[in-house]
This record gives sequence, structure tokens and C-alpha cells, in this order.
Amino acid sequence: MKVTVGEQFSAYLVPAHQKLAKGDYQRIGFTDSFGRSHWAPRQDILRALPYIREECDRLAKPPPLARHAPDQGWKRQFDEPIALPAGLALITLRDAPTYITELPKKEAAEPEWQAAIEALMLVVELGRPTMFARIGVMRALNRGHVRAFNPSRKDPHWGRRKLARDR
Repeated sequence: MKVTVGEQFSAYLVPAHQKLAKGDYQRIGFTDSFGRSHWAPRQDILRALPYIREECDRLAKPPPLARHAPDQGWKRQFDEPIALPAGLALITLRDAPTYITELPKKEAAEPEWQAAIEALMLVVELGRPTMFARIGVMRALNRGHVRAFNPSRKDPHWGRRKLARDR
């Protein structure tokens, strides 16, 4: 069966799925909301398999960002040091978990700190940019802080309109 005019179809195949890359498929298809099965032609499957395998191989390699310093891990420095309330600063990725473990347990269990820990681990394990970890730590440090609007910093642009004759 074919998708006819007026019908829509979307499919999402995860290209990093290793079973998808290794499989020798005879049939690939889907079942629509009416219970009908739709199968891809065998020749299309054979044509698509090399591309699927190539994409899985490409995604299995570490990202280019991870290749610049894979051996540094926790020794990598933040792009900019993170200033702490006590006047100290976090310089390396290693400094952040050390600081977090010194927090009271109740504070360290806050969702913001847990997200910061997760971001730190992803940055170290996957070699992602340190900016991700910095954002996580900064959000945890500044949780609950609401920026207040200061009206004295900006002149109001509303007011009486000046007519051409009054200029």
C-alpha cells in the first residue's frame, strides 16, 4: 500500500542503534493507525542499508570536540573561572564536584545541583565543551535568584508625542 494524497507519514529511526546497523533485513515496514501494514520494497532496503551502517559508524566515533583533550578529563579548565560566594573560584572541572560534596547534604540534593553534577559527568565522559558544565554550575549557584527590574536604569520612551510644529 502507498500513502495517498491527504495522508501523512512520519518515521524516526535512531541511526545510532547498533541492531539496526548490523541487521540483515528482509522486510522493513510499519503498521498505521488502522492496523494496515506497509512494507518497503526489498530493493530500497538493500540500497539504504549501507547508508544506515555508515551513519552508525560515524556516530559511534567520539565527537570532534572530544578528540582535542581526551586524556585531560577532570583536569580541563572552565572557559572562565566560576566565582563562588566565599570569594573563591572554580578553575577546573575537578574543583566543581569537590565544592558540591562540601555542601550540606540537603543543599546538594537540590535538583539544580543534581543537574550540575550530571552536566559535569557528561562533559568529562563524552568530552563535551566545558561551557555545558559551567552553565549547570552557574544555574545551581544562582537558583532562587530573581532579577529585579530597575526602572531608574532606563528612560521611559512613552510620553507625549512631539508634533512637527513643536520641534
